[in-house]
Amino acid sequence: VQLQASGGGLVQAGGSLRLSCVASGLTLQYYAFGWFRQAPGKEREWISCISGTDGTAIHADSVKGRFTISRDNAKNVLYLQMNNLKPEDTGVYYCASDTPSPVCFMQQSAPTRPNSWGQGTQVTVSS
Repeated sequence: VQLQASGGGLVQAGGSLRLSCVASGLTLQYYAFGWFRQAPGKEREWISCISGTDGTAIHADSVKGRFTISRDNAKNVLYLQMNNLKPEDTGVYYCASDTPSPVCFMQQSAPTRPNSWGQGTQVTVSS
């Protein structure tokens, strides 16, 4: 299993970015996948998760209404659309998997299984 995240960059406050995470070695739609971020000097923070059962999406309060998680089953790609970005959204963003569970657990406990994490992609929001 490999998760490859991309799409980060530098954007001004109020701007938008879309992150992508390509999943290899498993079918994304059958499992729960999501996003975390880690700002400099801070602990890793859960952002969002989409279930592998019915595609129900949940988001952390800090991003609710601004970020949207989705997936393209045909392409086996997970997305995070980020709108109205703020400087406090700056950090390294990671995609993660709750495999073998189709239900989201990562909002309560970060995944610990091998290969549950992709490499990060840097998002920097300037004020």
